[in-house]
Amino acid sequence: MQYNPSQVTRYSLSPDVVDLITFCTKNPAPILPYLDHFQPYGQYWFVTITPYGRDIEPNVPDKQQVMEDFRRLSDHVGVERVGWRYDPILVDADHSVDWHISQFEHMAETLSGYTKTCVISFIDIYKKVEWNFPEARAVSHQDRLTIGKAFIEITGRHGMTIKPCAEGTELAAHGADCSGCMTVETYETALHAHLIVPKRGKNQRNGECSCLLGIDIGAYDTCGHLCRYCYANANSRLVKENMKRHNPLSPFLIGESLPDDDTHNADQKSWIDRQLRLDITT
Repeated sequence: MQYNPSQVTRYSLSPDVVDLITFCTKNPAPILPYLDHFQPYGQYWFVTITPYGRDIEPNVPDKQQVMEDFRRLSDHVGVERVGWRYDPILVDADHSVDWHISQFEHMAETLSGYTKTCVISFIDIYKKVEWNFPEARAVSHQDRLTIGKAFIEITGRHGMTIKPCAEGTELAAHGADCSGCMTVETYETALHAHLIVPKRGKNQRNGECSCLLGIDIGAYDTCGHLCRYCYANANSRLVKENMKRHNPLSPFLIGESLPDDDTHNADQKSWIDRQLRLDITT
């Protein structure tokens, strides 16, 4: 289907039809003062924290501060509603297998007790990655196994489970949970409720992703972190132009509504099972 920017879908943010909001961020600090506004909603937070420097992640805040903000977030929303993402993993002369294991050990120790989940993935060389990070290379099978097995052992000591993101099942035999990182079970645990989910087909990455997605709110070429491995930014010039078009009062992330927009309301309903259930064992 051809993308048509004049086809606009309006979504209600009423808690009556929005069961849960998943937030994905590298910097939760700006939203921490406003967390009380999200109390009517179920929540799940993914915070990406990697040890790369500004040569790879130019505008990501200091990682020690991000980890402290992660802990504050976890204290506020609950340990079952926060996940740590350590991805993408890239291996080169400056970021060796041993370097990753050492850095990961420190981070896992810092975040111990504040999450039960660590999602990992290895760098994918998409076209946009080729443009912005031409020296990047795919991680070898042996390096993936070595890193994965070490991470599983480390997180096991800190009460966390490794969940590979769209990486197949090669780490399952070593203790990883390869069922997906944003699954029905993840959301039910966060909600403390059972969900009645409509049957849907595979939704991402040619069927490799098992995650449950409702509505994805985002826009390409809008993230000012400008990480070199990012597949969502074409170039820094376009990102800066788009960021200038952002209006906090607009219902759009970028720009405004236009006179020829064909707007319709989304079909939304809650998936929470409201039926009272009794667990009886004999």
